[in-house]
Amino acid sequence: MLNIAVLVSGGGTNLQALIDAQNRSEIPGGKIALVISSKTDAYALERAKKADIHTEILLRKDFQTQGNYDAVLLKLLEDNNIDLIVLAGFMTIISENVIRHYENKIINVHPALIPSFCGSGYYGLKVHKDALAKGVKLTGATVHFVNEICDGGPIILQKAVEVLDDDTPEMLQRRVMEQAEWKLLPRAVALFCDGKITVENGKAIIKE
Repeated sequence: MLNIAVLVSGGGTNLQALIDAQNRSEIPGGKIALVISSKTDAYALERAKKADIHTEILLRKDFQTQGNYDAVLLKLLEDNNIDLIVLAGFMTIISENVIRHYENKIINVHPALIPSFCGSGYYGLKVHKDALAKGVKLTGATVHFVNEICDGGPIILQKAVEVLDDDTPEMLQRRVMEQAEWKLLPRAVALFCDGKITVENGKAIIKE
């Protein structure tokens, strides 16, 4: 049974999708052991507490250097025997030091079909605003491993979502979450915990 840490900053809808999947026994090889928030008032903390999951708050502004922050984060992860880190709307930079410690063990969900609408500055509603402005007919979500390049790690899973003519960014954001993010993320976590994902030549290979 692998221990999973979920890193959050906001409402925690992706965290809730993982909790719900765990409650349905859809992640048999792992369990959510720790939730770390970058904000004191993140509603995701309430979701974790309701699910009886240990929580910690780690504020980047409380640390003078990135190195000091990294050391505390890594100790938290080590003390909780974490095997997999899931970034679920986490808005604090994960340094190369942490990435090296957990190479191909950090998963992120991005609300677009990478390589479209991704990279530095692409998060939240901006992704969906730009998708609508471009006039794309399909968007979606991507779950990928995290490396030193923003949204550049090996892709694990993707799912397309239709863009409708009358969509607003908020409507599109919700549809992408419901139809893609909340399905892909638990699936990717389950595959990882079952030992069914390997990385070969920079690509994620799924062995069903």
